[in-house]
Amino acid sequence: MGMIQALTGLLFGSGRNVVTETAEVFRVNAEKEAMRGATAQAAALSQFGAEFRVTERSVFDRVMDALNRIPRPAMALGTLALFVSAMVDPVWFAARMAGIALVPEPLWWLLAAIVSFYFGARHQSKGQDFQREVAATMAAVPGVVQTVRDVEALRDVTPGPVVETESFAEAGGNPALMDWRRGQA
Repeated sequence: MGMIQALTGLLFGSGRNVVTETAEVFRVNAEKEAMRGATAQAAALSQFGAEFRVTERSVFDRVMDALNRIPRPAMALGTLALFVSAMVDPVWFAARMAGIALVPEPLWWLLAAIVSFYFGARHQSKGQDFQREVAATMAAVPGVVQTVRDVEALRDVTPGPVVETESFAEAGGNPALMDWRRGQA
């Protein structure tokens, strides 16, 4: 009995646990790791809380915060407004989009740089693709101008009454229509 007691005292005695200490060399103690994680998280939360704690803020600070919140909602709502305007007045929308197609390349680069720096995008990696797209858009300008002219010409055109003729059916253009007309006769 004395030998077992001495061995147990050697391993677990004097407030130490040699087995646990040896195992912790190879595997992290889950309970202590959770306690360290909780302590770190509590420290981070208190730091964030102190950072965002509202003290007396000046009018300038409040105005700047308000201005910083405008661009993203304005861009989203502006895009939705473009869709609505395309449905409400397609001719007006086509004329405006043709005007956008005529914007010179340096202005597109400037706009892209401003937007990319504002939102932290990686503009430089997309630069060459963007330049090719702008060049293709600029090459399409004559076609867009002609389309706008055609669309503008539609403003004064009012559709007349539909007149049915037998020439299409006689030419064998639509077999379903010919069968229907035979059934009507």
